[in-house]
Amino acid sequence: MSAWAAKRFWKAATVVPAGDGFTVHLDGRPVKTPAKAPLIVPTHAMAVAIAQEWDAQEGQIDPRTMPVTRSANAAIDKVAVQHAEVAQMIADYGDSDLLCYRAPGPVELIQRQAEAWDPLLDWAEAELGVRLSTAAGVIHVPQDPAVLAQLSARVHGMDHFTLAAFHDLVSLSGSLILGFAAQMDHRPAEEIWRLSRLDEDWQIEQWGADDEAEAMAAAKRSAFLHAKTFHDLSRTPN
Repeated sequence: MSAWAAKRFWKAATVVPAGDGFTVHLDGRPVKTPAKAPLIVPTHAMAVAIAQEWDAQEGQIDPRTMPVTRSANAAIDKVAVQHAEVAQMIADYGDSDLLCYRAPGPVELIQRQAEAWDPLLDWAEAELGVRLSTAAGVIHVPQDPAVLAQLSARVHGMDHFTLAAFHDLVSLSGSLILGFAAQMDHRPAEEIWRLSRLDEDWQIEQWGADDEAEAMAAAKRSAFLHAKTFHDLSRTPN
């Protein structure tokens, strides 16, 4: 059966052990991904969250209301089959990390960036064993290849569920370091998201908010917080 049948046809969604993890059955029939792969997830907590999303459906199935299911599908159908490519794409953020490119002015913004972002680079040095260099302006300044290799090895070592979540944490924030900080609970996810928006918030303070940009930012924030939730579900045993 397809996980994306048009209408609800089942009475109950239940969590069932499967392989090295768990799956969800709809009236005894296992859910599959859009690519027809078994939807087997690593933890009971994630399977429960998926079952709850299926149980909440009424009438037409709406994938937009099933974020954990969608992320699990992506982990299985996309990340698992191209793990190395996804890992390298995310690891490459280390060479252009948001935290490393600082405004040349005004002095108030320079100070705000330093106060917000320098402690995160200090944390990365202490916790991850790497120190990224900073520069003023937007011209690319290459990082130490040894540092990038160390960060890349961490990313490549992630399983496909963790990497699926990490992909969004990094790509949405624009920062490999912020992705690690969220993953490792260095600070609350909401605070990390705000730190990634420092430049945008500065612009809003100077020129005012734009409705379309605000709506897009809200959607990205929601996706970032979901990515953190999905990551934690992939690590929560019960």
